[in-house]
Amino acid sequence: MSLTERIQGWGICKSWRRMLRQVVYSGLKGCFYWLGLFVSRHPVFFLTVPSILSILFGATFLNKFQRETDLELLVAPKHSLAKIERTLVNSLFSINQSKNNLYSALHTPGKYGRVVLTSLSGADILERADQILQMHKAVLEMRDGRVTFIGHQLGGVIFIPNSREHQVKSASAVQITYYLQSYGSALQDIAEKWETEFCQLMLKFQQEHSDLKLYPLTSSGLWKDFYKTNTVARTEVVVSLVLVLIAATLTSSMRDCLRSKPFLGLLGVITICLSTVTAAGIFISTDGKYNSTLLGIPFFAMGHGTKGVFELLAGWRRTKEDLPFKERIAAAYSDVMVSYTMTSSLYIITFGMGASPFTNVESVKIFCQNMCVTVLVNYFYVFSFYGSCLVFAGQLEQNRYHSIFCCRIPSPEYLASRPVWFKTMMNDGFQQPSSHECDPYQKHFIQRFLREHYTEWIINTYVKPFVVLLYLIYVSFSFMGCLQISNGSNLLNMLASDSQSVSFTITQQKYFSNYSPVIGFYIYEPIEYWNMTIQEDLRVISRGFIRISWIEHYLQYLKKLNVTVLTKSDFINILANSFLKQPEFQNYMDDIIFSKTSEEVDIIASRMYMVARTAENIHEEMIDLLETLRKHSLISRIKYIVFNPTFVFMDRYSSSITSPILNSSVSVLIILLLTTFLVINALGNVWVILSVTSMEFGVVGLMTLWKVDMDSISILCLIYSLNYAIDHCAPLLFTFVLEKERTRTECIKNSLEWNGAAILQSNICFLLGLLPLFFVPSNLTFTLFKCLLLTVTCTLLHCFVILPVFLTFFPPSKKRHKKRKRAERKEEIESVEIRDNSGMVDHVTTV
Repeated sequence: MSLTERIQGWGICKSWRRMLRQVVYSGLKGCFYWLGLFVSRHPVFFLTVPSILSILFGATFLNKFQRETDLELLVAPKHSLAKIERTLVNSLFSINQSKNNLYSALHTPGKYGRVVLTSLSGADILERADQILQMHKAVLEMRDGRVTFIGHQLGGVIFIPNSREHQVKSASAVQITYYLQSYGSALQDIAEKWETEFCQLMLKFQQEHSDLKLYPLTSSGLWKDFYKTNTVARTEVVVSLVLVLIAATLTSSMRDCLRSKPFLGLLGVITICLSTVTAAGIFISTDGKYNSTLLGIPFFAMGHGTKGVFELLAGWRRTKEDLPFKERIAAAYSDVMVSYTMTSSLYIITFGMGASPFTNVESVKIFCQNMCVTVLVNYFYVFSFYGSCLVFAGQLEQNRYHSIFCCRIPSPEYLASRPVWFKTMMNDGFQQPSSHECDPYQKHFIQRFLREHYTEWIINTYVKPFVVLLYLIYVSFSFMGCLQISNGSNLLNMLASDSQSVSFTITQQKYFSNYSPVIGFYIYEPIEYWNMTIQEDLRVISRGFIRISWIEHYLQYLKKLNVTVLTKSDFINILANSFLKQPEFQNYMDDIIFSKTSEEVDIIASRMYMVARTAENIHEEMIDLLETLRKHSLISRIKYIVFNPTFVFMDRYSSSITSPILNSSVSVLIILLLTTFLVINALGNVWVILSVTSMEFGVVGLMTLWKVDMDSISILCLIYSLNYAIDHCAPLLFTFVLEKERTRTECIKNSLEWNGAAILQSNICFLLGLLPLFFVPSNLTFTLFKCLLLTVTCTLLHCFVILPVFLTFFPPSKKRHKKRKRAERKEEIESVEIRDNSGMVDHVTTV
């Protein structure tokens, strides 16, 4: 095949693809045109059905509302090695909480009460021994439940100088823990009642002893403080809703009493609220249980829903005013619903990836499932409930009724004799027509600001270098933040900031951060404990730790007996019949599992406990320590596992929590690449991908610099910011890319005027709705506030600053249209010259 034939074939293929795109796009617009006609002909039906559904599912939500009580199920990785290790540990060493030993509850925290006591004056806490013992006696006299162990620790210890046994001189804090026997439903209820009375007793003791400061904590404290966010955020959520309602009403208003749509802005927010209530009722009716992370769904839904509402309202303003209102509704649907359908589909796809079985954190999975349902319901409510509201508003406008008072607008003759305030209230935009504005909708204050001021400023040649410099600074800080991403497996990030759990943990880290939690070291296979080589391997493994080990005490015991070389039978015989019979070593009986057969006795498993020295960041050091010990267990001759209840929350947390955003990002990129063959101009998809990548990169980096960890809340916000960027940038970019009859500068101005009002309206409402979250005393809502604020800021920065400038530098090129303009201009000049020359000839002839 020759080169010419190849070029011709490629041109024919390109033409067919272009025709296919045009057919698909035109078909979609035609479908939504008929959908708009159908809604405009049956507005009562589409207004009534969503209202009834909201009432029914809202009642279901109130009647069947339940909270998820298993905090580990929500925030800990579902499939982790630590859970398998815990199962193995529980099968080897059954938990016996009736014994008075320190490690009876190491496998699982169980039920307990714990308190840290400090002195307000900073004095030695040991000087308050009488008061501490008084409190301790009061706790022991509580008759609910059974006390199984009393352990105490000292924090902020100062030792006596040059003392051989490290005698304590003073201490700043003391920690006392009370473990409860709680197996069985009856004991479980008693233990929960004991914990409640324990907190009340600590509060009473605090009031009676003002010179002491008590920080109590119970096993149910984390769960209660996790749901405390809902209580402390109620007022702020109501204020947020009021602010959004006011903002939507004001930004939809005009001085023109006929074309102003304040009630449509108000009803748009109500539409989103009704759809969110319906989605919540659907979740609860399917046996779903509420958790505090779902508090972000109303804000996510509001950000996406208001964009669709204001786009539909802007589409109405762009229709021809002389058309019947039903055709104007259909034209608005045809203009807007294609892009809104695409963005809603991307929301469902991205959050659907988060709701897939690949997601390893249950709270993220539940949130994504709810978000998918919410977006789907939101989509149907926008074109049904809000569409019917738009129908009634359009009917009022066509019949020349006032947009607020719903009364007929008087004639100009009648208004001429009325007072000024009456004329102002009844001004319909045609009383004093403007000479340069034929479209009364262009008088909307946001559109006027964009058209007359902002677009002229942003495309100024002197502004562009500063925008490029701003973007370089933005990229630099974002890159610096991405290099400092930190793990967010700390549960404190999801609790109310003024809760007992947070106060207790901060105080504990202050005074008891020199040592790690107790780590269980479990040898789950028979080994030759009497072998000198094995004993040396055990010393190597535990080197650098503070050890609580039966094998070390047993070897010291044998050394005192002058026994150095032992056979297997002698080793086990002395261990079982002599060592473990001693009162000071009887607590080790639960740490060794003997296997008795007819022939011999063997040790099939054993356990030891280790405590590591730590610095300030205990959490990060524990994660590194866990990974190091696990790697060593794979190459060691001794088969062992290490476990602590906190490992369940740390294990594989980073990979588990980042996988949803990675899956969602990859799915969006694949979809945008695949749809390049269906959209009218594939270059628009390329710009969308670049813009979304830039915004997501900025949000990740800046939130890290703002001390936001990578936890489940921030990951959900990142998935949302991915869609939020597409939601706002895609219409702006495609309007620019598809424009053909204008220069590049004119295309940018037209794109901002066409889409800027809806973008600004939705972002203003979203920002005002976020502000009250800043005042909620909760780490969860503060993380939500930070991430969403950065999402809105980066979106506005790209839509109104970066993209309008960068589109003047990079493709798509508008040179052909410039040449066409130059050619038309040249023809005009030539025609003028011809006319001038002909006039000159006529003049000469006349002379």
